[in-house]
Amino acid sequence: MQKIQFFIITKSIGMYLNLLSYINLESAKSKAYQLFTSPRKGKLNKAELPKILQTATLETFEYNKEVIQTYVWKGNEDIILLVHGWESNASRWKKLLHHLKPLGKTIIAIDGPAHGLSGGSEFSTPKYAEFLNVVIKKYQPKILIGHSVGGAAISFYLNKYKPEAKPNGAEPNPAIEKIILLGAPSDFKIVSNNFVKLLSLNDRIKLRLEDYFIQRFEISLDDFAGHKFAQSFAQKALIAHDREDNVVLVDEGRKYASAWKNAIYIETNGLGHSMHDAGLYQQIINFI
Repeated sequence: MQKIQFFIITKSIGMYLNLLSYINLESAKSKAYQLFTSPRKGKLNKAELPKILQTATLETFEYNKEVIQTYVWKGNEDIILLVHGWESNASRWKKLLHHLKPLGKTIIAIDGPAHGLSGGSEFSTPKYAEFLNVVIKKYQPKILIGHSVGGAAISFYLNKYKPEAKPNGAEPNPAIEKIILLGAPSDFKIVSNNFVKLLSLNDRIKLRLEDYFIQRFEISLDDFAGHKFAQSFAQKALIAHDREDNVVLVDEGRKYASAWKNAIYIETNGLGHSMHDAGLYQQIINFI
């Protein structure tokens, strides 16, 4: 019944936007973009934080008049940064945290834009990368772990925020040594096309959205792909993807693995998109 209701709602919205596009294409595009970047869940109430986040020290930053919320579990000088995905928040790392804490490292989790206790109403990979840039400058983590779109945001960050070339040949983002991607999408164009297909949007809106993406993100859709960025990455990587992931298909993980020069690829079976598994977590610990 819920699937039927979801189908009716999405197709009804698409029909409305398609009709609107013949009256006011710009308005139809704006409404479609708002839908595309507006998470329906993942926000948190500070008075009712999940127990795992209550054990952390909360540290808050401001970026472009928006709040960035982080959670810190203090350890030694080596820092791990955890980056959640779409319609989630820092509490998604509860199970992995139990495996990470015995390492003795400092662990920091971020709430993405429009998620958890962070501010904003728009969530996009480039905006998430902007949040990451603020947090990484502050904490200088050695290891980044990203799930789903959080992994895509890490890839976008590594590609965009590179220090200026130095005479001594310093590598980009020298503090970051290792990257772990779990169920991460690579091709933004696939994500965009899936959204258009979900709502059955017409070509007028599709093409206008694509033009707007290029204008907004300052990159062509064909080049907006994590595996293309990864070709130049020097960090060691552990890339894991599940064959039964029906949210981000396993082909995306394979693209990352084929492009990343210094990567270990793990293909799991039966974990779906969440990638919660004690065996996988142990492999992550071994990699760290």
